[in-house]
Amino acid sequence: MDERLFRDVMGQFATGITIISTNYHEEIVGMTVNAFMSVSLDPKLIAVSIDEKASMYKKLQETMQFGISILTDEQKDLSKIFARQKAKDREVPFIQQGDVPVIEGSLATMACHVKETAKAGDHLIFIAEVTEIKSNEGEPVIFYGGNYRQLY
Repeated sequence: MDERLFRDVMGQFATGITIISTNYHEEIVGMTVNAFMSVSLDPKLIAVSIDEKASMYKKLQETMQFGISILTDEQKDLSKIFARQKAKDREVPFIQQGDVPVIEGSLATMACHVKETAKAGDHLIFIAEVTEIKSNEGEPVIFYGGNYRQLY
């Protein structure tokens, strides 16, 4: 099967955009992730999938905790910054939630502690328990077909 075809077909599944972030050696680091999903209600578990080539791959294995910020349509530029598609042109408004950094003003934020990992091809799936959660008003930014979209 052609790799490009596989990527294109996977791009037909619309997703929200999240930033995962952690404190790593006294610095906040983060990356854009759309491979995010809810796993369980009891206990409250989520999963994120990280490519082994990503700088966060080893960092998350060390910290074993991270924040998730589900971005609003007004935070699309932050997605591009953390995906390294755009130069950082301003300070990112991180705040602490529990033990981890999250982006202020996001649609929703979660503090998570990794419970287990699973190797899946060239990715590692981090299954984490949500220890704190907050929700705000707003509209999500959506990624579909290689482009950012809005619901309206």
